Amino acid sequence: MSNVDVDPIASPVAVLEGASVRYGPIVALAPTDLTVVGGESVALVGSNGSGKSTLLGLLARLVEPTRGAVRFTGRPRISFVAQQHAFHRWMPLSVHEVIRMGRFRQVGLVKPFRHADRVAVAAVSERLEVGDLAKRSFGKLSGGQRQRVLVAQALVDEPDLLLLDEPITGLDLASQEVILGVIAEEKQRGAAVVFSTHHLDEARRADRVILLAGEVVADGPPDEALRVDLLAAAFGGRLLRVNDAVVIDEHGHGQTHDDCDHTDPGR
Repeated sequence: MSNVDVDPIASPVAVLEGASVRYGPIVALAPTDLTVVGGESVALVGSNGSGKSTLLGLLARLVEPTRGAVRFTGRPRISFVAQQHAFHRWMPLSVHEVIRMGRFRQVGLVKPFRHADRVAVAAVSERLEVGDLAKRSFGKLSGGQRQRVLVAQALVDEPDLLLLDEPITGLDLASQEVILGVIAEEKQRGAAVVFSTHHLDEARRADRVILLAGEVVADGPPDEALRVDLLAAAFGGRLLRVNDAVVIDEHGHGQTHDDCDHTDPGR
């Protein structure tokens, strides 16, 4: 359950009302009440299997709640960038073509692009610093370049709700900074941005953190939600003390002790 105070002036984009998800006997997400509003960035933090991807799936309308409901205000445009588990190197698509695909919801598949559409594609290409890659094959890009192109594809639709599943995991530092900068810009534009992460430093840049362990453990500003006692409740034995810091020991998720996340032990 979530009991965070929501700004009454902000406009709700999505509301979860007792929404839960089960897969047979497995509870992926316990009943959850949650409101996401425009103009805020929300970080979902938790271990593997904690419900982060399930919650993103509910917000993306890709997962149906077993019980409860997910309600949206009006007909918001929703863009979702999933994790890159695999991609098709054989697909003969250029970077420019991949980004253009994100505009199809507004333009349609057969109608010609308008001037405004071409401007939008050019603008997001520059924002994600992939304009110089326009003619390159998407399948031949580096991981960081591919992720920036996929985020550009999501942004070109000018979404009201932007969903990102671990958008910077495994990326080079330059790509991480570009994507984190875009998250801040989209929030300022008035969109709601919800992203999952294992990086506590990344989570602290959000307005709000939802700490998950199959249910909502904490929901609030980073300083409140990322306290050591709450992190311990969410991550269990995967919290270690190294010198004066606390690290998340998430083996099997691509992190080493050199790039583990740190939190102030006083929180």
